[in-house]
Amino acid sequence: MPRLWHLVDLGLFDYGLALRLQQACVEKRRLGILARDVLFLVEHPSVFTCGRQGGTEHLCVTQNFLKAQGISLFPVERGGSITYHGPGQLVAYPIVHLPSAGWKVVEWVTALEEIMIQTARRFGVKATRNPRNRGVWVGEKKLGSLGIAVRHGVSFHGLALNVTTSLEPFGWIRPCGLTDVAVTSLAVETQTVLSMTQVKEVFMDCAQSVLDVHFEPMDLSALHLDTGENLHAHA
Repeated sequence: MPRLWHLVDLGLFDYGLALRLQQACVEKRRLGILARDVLFLVEHPSVFTCGRQGGTEHLCVTQNFLKAQGISLFPVERGGSITYHGPGQLVAYPIVHLPSAGWKVVEWVTALEEIMIQTARRFGVKATRNPRNRGVWVGEKKLGSLGIAVRHGVSFHGLALNVTTSLEPFGWIRPCGLTDVAVTSLAVETQTVLSMTQVKEVFMDCAQSVLDVHFEPMDLSALHLDTGENLHAHA
């Protein structure tokens, strides 16, 4: 029987607060206060994040330029280097206690890639893995990225699939620290108008299949996560 997960769709949501939500959720999951794993779905206002491998050296514009564009730069503890998040990109943060779910870290990362691959396939896009970098690719163009962190056996951070994302900001960095890498999206590859709602539905269906889980939607407030802020003010 599939494991039951909580599903929280945050919509367009501040990156910094989403990070604090994840951290609070990890602690509750670690302590067993939260009995189920959780999947957050979100789009972020434009932001660059740098992982454990750093990444500011792969920024091709000045930080003053980013400030003028209203774009923040966050150092975070996930794996990988610099990447971009923005509207039109489906970001998924699974908060999962890996030992109780029976996942090893490498297998878990591979499963997250598989969800993106199957999602793309449902839209007629042949996405694959690439030895250059974790994530999913269409030929030599990167379609989706991922990077996780694990704390006390609980995985957080996650993946980002380009749906209708503006690709221009990827030109301001060397994505994931790689040179001469093109970035693409489902909209570009399909040459069709896609809705985020439609892609989320397909993504969740693929995730349930790959992970052998069942999602039960719930409101953010029901998780009782203490971030010291008014969560609804940022939703």
